[in-house]
Amino acid sequence: MNRAAPGQVRIIAGSLRGSKLPVADVPGLRPTSDRVRETLFNWLQDRIAGRRVLDLFAGTGALGFEAASRGAAEVLMLERDRQLANALRATAERLKATAVRVECVDALAWLRESPQSRFDLVFVDPPFAANLWADVADALKPWLAEGAWIYLESGHNDQIELPAEWQLSREGRTREVRYALYRERSTQAR
Repeated sequence: MNRAAPGQVRIIAGSLRGSKLPVADVPGLRPTSDRVRETLFNWLQDRIAGRRVLDLFAGTGALGFEAASRGAAEVLMLERDRQLANALRATAERLKATAVRVECVDALAWLRESPQSRFDLVFVDPPFAANLWADVADALKPWLAEGAWIYLESGHNDQIELPAEWQLSREGRTREVRYALYRERSTQAR
C-alpha cells in the first residue's frame, strides 16, 4: 500500500486520488484515518456526485477533499483555526479543487446563523474533548436537505444524544474512534 509520509494524509480515490494533504502540528488535530475514510466513502459511493457537502471542523480537510475528489458539486469547509484555514485554501488551490470553499469561522456560531442553503452530506468530526456533538446536531437541523446523510466521528466512550430523526445507517470502530453514518428522516415539510 502506498502510504503518505508522517505529517500527511492522502486522498484515496477519485479525480484527486493519491494527492497528499498536509497535517499541521496543531494540538488536537486528528485526521480521519485512511481506513475509516475508505470505509465511509464505500458506504457513500453513489451519494456524493453532484451533492452539496458541509465539512464542519475541517482540520486537514481529508473528508471534504475526498468528497470533492469523488464529484461533489460543492464542498464547504469550516475551520476556525486561521493557520489551518489558510492551509486548506492553499491545498484547494494547489489541487485545483474548484468545488471547495473554505471559511475561517467557528462552526457552531456559523450554524446558528440563518441557513442560506441546505446540504446533502455533512461531516461532523469535532475535537473530542470539546463534547460538541449534541449542540452541533441541534444547530444543524435547518441546514440539512431532506434525506441528508450525516457522518459523525467520536471517541468510544462519548455519550452522544442525537435527534430522533437521525437514523443510524452504518457504524464502525477502530481502536481510537467510533464512526457512524446517519440518515435524516424528518417528516416535517421544508
